Amino acid sequence: MPTEAAHRVAVVGVGLIGRAWAIAFARAGCQVRLWDLDVEANGKAKDFIAIVLEDLAQNDFLNGRRPADVLALVTACYTLEEALDGSGWVQECGPEKIAEKRALFARLDQLTDPDTILASSSSALLPSAISEGLKGKHRCLVVHPINPPYLIPAAEVVPASWTSPEIMKKAEAFLSGIGQVPIMMKKEVDGFIMNRLQAALLEEAFRLVANGYASAEDVDRGIADGLALRWSFIGPFETIDLNAPGGIKDYVERYQAMYSGLFEQMLERVEWDGPVLKDVLESRRRLLPESDLAERQVWRDRRLMRLRTHKSKVDQELSR
Repeated sequence: MPTEAAHRVAVVGVGLIGRAWAIAFARAGCQVRLWDLDVEANGKAKDFIAIVLEDLAQNDFLNGRRPADVLALVTACYTLEEALDGSGWVQECGPEKIAEKRALFARLDQLTDPDTILASSSSALLPSAISEGLKGKHRCLVVHPINPPYLIPAAEVVPASWTSPEIMKKAEAFLSGIGQVPIMMKKEVDGFIMNRLQAALLEEAFRLVANGYASAEDVDRGIADGLALRWSFIGPFETIDLNAPGGIKDYVERYQAMYSGLFEQMLERVEWDGPVLKDVLESRRRLLPESDLAERQVWRDRRLMRLRTHKSKVDQELSR
């Protein structure tokens, strides 16, 4: 459960990510206050949250709480000051524009108590760029979720060089307490961890299709019905540790030369919006019309729920 100091959370910006964070916080028992420059967005956010809560309840993802009780913890505020009042944690979810984030964080730094943690959901902007020059820059960091955070627990915790170690510890404890899995970075880097790993995979996926080695559909199958089955419960280092008789050192000795050769072939950059986009787009729209995207997102989320349930059950049965 959340610590007493962070029991009240402000979510600033209630688009897709802000609404998802609000669900994750409220499900854990936090009092969540929403604020957005767009006044109408607050009401729409609560309507969205109410719909999602019903689906989560049906799949036992509300920690035993009733949807109405969770929704009651979420309050739409009409001023930023009201949303921030008494909050121990602020989750900023505004547009991915550095000038806007810097201006917003300057206001957050002025309006919040000195001990309040200021976290940005940014997926690409560095925490140092967001908080540079602020009086309270030591309490600023990025907490980047893998969307949606109420189903995918991993969240990257990224410090600037001046972020206090104590703030990092508090952030780790708070996120763990609400059921997230904090991925604690030692220092900032463009793309953080998740997007750098995803970028490497996407670069190769586009390259394979662009050069005529495979279709987009078969590349997707290779991940969904191949590598992702292992990756759903172990990561790349543990994967190779288990894929050689003598463990990871043995794997490196056996296969490093092969991967070194592949690397040279992977240095070619394929523009994603070049000719390859036509092939990928045709493949995706043949399988899924654009009009069905929202329905398929619900399909995805329900399968994520089942997968999380399965993983939790198996972890308990096999003691991880």
